[in-house]
Amino acid sequence: MRSVSYVQRVSLDFSGTLFPHAICLGDADNDSLNELVVGDTSGKLYVYKNDESKPWLTRSCAGMLTCVGVGDICNRGKNFVIAVGAEGWLHLFDLSAAAKSESSSQQEALFFDDQTPYFTQHIPANTKVILISDIDGDGRNELVLGYTDRVVRAFRWEEPPDAPELENGQLVLLKKWLLEGQVDSLSVNPGPEGLPELMVSQPGCGYAILLCSWTQESPADPDCSASSSPEGDGPSRDVILHLTSGRIHNKNVSTHLIGSIGQGFLKPYPDGVPGSSSEPSKCGLFALCTLDGTLKLMDSTEQLLWSVQVDHQLFALQKLDVTGDGREEVVACAWDGQTYIIDHNRAVVRFQFDENVSAFCAGLYACKEGKNTPCLVYVSFSHKIYVYWSVGLERMESTNLLKVLEEQTEYHELLRRQGVDPEDTESVRALIQDVLYGEKHPAPP
Repeated sequence: MRSVSYVQRVSLDFSGTLFPHAICLGDADNDSLNELVVGDTSGKLYVYKNDESKPWLTRSCAGMLTCVGVGDICNRGKNFVIAVGAEGWLHLFDLSAAAKSESSSQQEALFFDDQTPYFTQHIPANTKVILISDIDGDGRNELVLGYTDRVVRAFRWEEPPDAPELENGQLVLLKKWLLEGQVDSLSVNPGPEGLPELMVSQPGCGYAILLCSWTQESPADPDCSASSSPEGDGPSRDVILHLTSGRIHNKNVSTHLIGSIGQGFLKPYPDGVPGSSSEPSKCGLFALCTLDGTLKLMDSTEQLLWSVQVDHQLFALQKLDVTGDGREEVVACAWDGQTYIIDHNRAVVRFQFDENVSAFCAGLYACKEGKNTPCLVYVSFSHKIYVYWSVGLERMESTNLLKVLEEQTEYHELLRRQGVDPEDTESVRALIQDVLYGEKHPAPP
């Protein structure tokens, strides 16, 4: 395990307090560049753009916001910002018009700053986590919400045919699931056949797969729920519980998961794992982490690819391609700011943020140079949000200078110009030592 030091960051002003899931990265205004969306406990929604320390715009919502999201929830080909409050008020914002007004007058900007939600609906209260994704494979996005009472609900946007405006539509409840343990994360992951599976984390390093069976159910009874017991059978069994640990876990320790981890164009499994091949795999990869420091990478066939144990309390789990090869690394953050980045081959890099963390997210953000780049976002207890915008790594695994030089095409020719045989290891080492430290400065032991 090696340590890295990220220093390029921007500091954003944020005076409120927030819940861990009230922060996300996404294209909020449909300009192809991602923004940072944050909701606080006073009902304010902040959208940050580029490297500006002040919010690009704010919105007012009813109640304290517990989770926010960005996605095409209305299935109209553009993203909306969703903000959900603890009291059950769901707010939908269309920020596309605000993006077009950036070059307009200050008076117009103030008008957009005070804009009311584009759509508001009351849903069951005490929402904890949010997911916007196609969970049933029909090509349309659904809204999935996890609640503090161990319930998960799925909604879909419905509107009359040929409706000209979104005000004519509403979110319709598709299904309600009751879980045995607390819901800390929601995610979608391709199953063994490549079809999406809705996953929810369960305490003790476990997870459950929620079956989207509303197509077989009566539309008049979308709120039905079945037993979450793994022994349940028959068509009503809609919650399948999985325990992933070979050792005894505290059944109450909180667990987080993230699915659909990008596998790139390389081998989907680490070297040495049975079944490795260069062919694309239908199986999805997902990761889990627990508050007691366990990290795991698994596939949808329940095969454990690796397991890592750390001595920090992990409370957030994300995915991010830091090497640019299409394979997303697993990113886990602890309350004290310790951050772990782990690739598919179990190579670990860690970064220590210098403050305690109240919320964390990772993803693509257009902070510099007008393009989306991998970023780490930390919310501190000192009313600041820090965005580390240069977190790319050339490689995850440790290496040495000689190995790196040997991969360069002109390396051997340059050695010959200096009168050094590339095959003479001792002479090569002596030359590199002289270049780095000088003849009077021997290399450190």
